[in-house]
Amino acid sequence: MKLVRPSLAVCLAVLFMAPPASAQTNVIGKAALERAVQNRVDAEQADREAIKTLLQRPDVRDIAGKAGMSVDKALTAVSTLQGDDLRELADQARQVDDQLAGGASTIVISTTTVIIILLLVILIVLIAD
Repeated sequence: MKLVRPSLAVCLAVLFMAPPASAQTNVIGKAALERAVQNRVDAEQADREAIKTLLQRPDVRDIAGKAGMSVDKALTAVSTLQGDDLRELADQARQVDDQLAGGASTIVISTTTVIIILLLVILIVLIAD
């Protein structure tokens, strides 16, 4: 009996120490974490720039003016966007900007609609905050 208690104590101690020791192998380094954070910040900044680039186009300003929307308010609201909203709007902004920069001399109704939707979403986000 005197031998069983110490043996059991040693076995339990080893079992309780094993999971924390194995968990340490999944920890990432500080440099990798900093790179991941910097990549995320860079991606969000690029997304914001894509939206701002589209909103600053003269033809987009004309469409917004005809629809009675303020591009300046939308530009201000871009800095408040984040996450999925930011990525989705940036993707749409890039598509519209590519269409307009690709030699499209006229803005088709689908492009106009996308621009108006972008402006509305940005303004809604601004109002919600």
